[in-house]
Amino acid sequence: MNTDTVNLIERPYPEIVDDLLTALVGGVVNEPIIFDVKADLYPLAQPARDVRGVTGTIDAEDKPDGVHHTFLKQVDFIFDPDKSAVVWQDGAKKPKDETTFYVDYFLTTSRSPLTDINVGSVTRTLSEAIGREITMVYQQINLAYLSGFIDTAKGKALDFVVSILGVTRKTKEFAVGQVTFFRDPSIEGNITIPQGTEVSTTKGEAVFETTEPRTLQRGQARIDAPIRAGLKFKGDDGKVEAGKITNLTQVIAGISRITNFDPTVLAAEDESDEDLRLRAKAAVHGLGKATILALTKAVSDSRGKVKEISDPNTGIGRVTPGTVTLFVETEPARFQGVEAAVNDTRAAGVLATVVARFVFVKPRIVAKIPSGTTAAGKNKFAGEIITALQQHFEKLGAAKPVTGNALLEAITTVKGVTEPTIVDVRTSRADVGQPGTNPLVEALVVKLANVNPSDTDALRKAVKETIDAEAPAQAPGGRPDPDRSLVQGVDTSGLRASGTRATDGEIETGKFIIVPPAEFSLVLDMEPADIVFSES
Repeated sequence: MNTDTVNLIERPYPEIVDDLLTALVGGVVNEPIIFDVKADLYPLAQPARDVRGVTGTIDAEDKPDGVHHTFLKQVDFIFDPDKSAVVWQDGAKKPKDETTFYVDYFLTTSRSPLTDINVGSVTRTLSEAIGREITMVYQQINLAYLSGFIDTAKGKALDFVVSILGVTRKTKEFAVGQVTFFRDPSIEGNITIPQGTEVSTTKGEAVFETTEPRTLQRGQARIDAPIRAGLKFKGDDGKVEAGKITNLTQVIAGISRITNFDPTVLAAEDESDEDLRLRAKAAVHGLGKATILALTKAVSDSRGKVKEISDPNTGIGRVTPGTVTLFVETEPARFQGVEAAVNDTRAAGVLATVVARFVFVKPRIVAKIPSGTTAAGKNKFAGEIITALQQHFEKLGAAKPVTGNALLEAITTVKGVTEPTIVDVRTSRADVGQPGTNPLVEALVVKLANVNPSDTDALRKAVKETIDAEAPAQAPGGRPDPDRSLVQGVDTSGLRASGTRATDGEIETGKFIIVPPAEFSLVLDMEPADIVFSES
């Protein structure tokens, strides 16, 4: 609300009565004049007999736009009849610089038959009665205006405002309680827990949101935050036992674990206006592009889970400004959807990298197809082979290996394809760094391992070279790093790795196994160009 709007809407009863009386005797009402601190004398537009009143805006510490004020005649200003001007007094209250003040004054040429505006006169009594009704109208207009904003709307009006964001007030049928956040001992400094942070039970039977923001101060080991059940967990669904809330849906750097020491219970009253405002504002922030909350929400909506975030503000991983890396946990089949959701959410100019623990498998295949197959038919055969292999990979769980014979069997399910042979297999592991560790510390450890500890100059040089190194090299980038050691031969059972790298002969006969590292999942990384056909 700007100062001009304030003067139109915030009209106190005495001001309205003065305006009516001034108009009835033929005066000028609310003549606007722009105030400049460099001047004290302001001539009126017409010759005046006297000034009835002056209103405007003054400075206020808590309101940058200032507050509405009625200035006192003979205290803040005087009327100079010779110059027909308002003269501001030294040391008195004056309007805010470059704002408009309004003057009511009597004209010297007035011909109005009404002249008595003293207390008790008929003119004044009628003006006061009419002024009261007009004041009530202004108050209703002001209330309607304030009801359109989150910060000023109340009650039902606030419900209507936040409904635009898809937010509704939670009634007393939604359970409330407290959850305790514990600090990771290796993380120092303040840790902010935003209002609206989602927490849930271990298996996700009930989801809750923090209703107030909290800050875990430096040196503080734990902090409690109030929670309320989510919209889908009304009534008894939101009542859980003590110690059941252990899952933090959104990653917060520096928080090691959470729990609820007391059970949640149904609330004694509906959600307050202030709590509803905070939740609505959190929803607005979540709609912002490239904010950490927005990116995290995009991953969650795609059924992924953010394990760690590296950006210039977290201090976890050294990354350049304008870049952010999200280490996520999701199923291989959903990874592309997660990556697309993040790219749709990020702002233009922000490089968002999504990283997961995947081993990318690229087999090179030779197979026979019926003679006379057209180019379009060959493309279709290639697509069907890739689809068959993709379905097989999707059935694998995390850290589950795949054998060459299983891949050949999947290929032979494609009708018309015979005698498939895997002539080569290339595997590469996603660069996920070491989540939970400080990359700078790890880089220093590696760098200093080969430096003589008694040579201070060499130590100083090694530390400087590490710190000055390119930032992207110290943060996980998701780039596939070739690792052929994952393709191993098999023992006599044909199901277990022999412990040695597979030979070309073993690969061509399908006697090999791809063994991913712990917590990694195998993902097919294949295109039609990786398949060569010969006609039977």
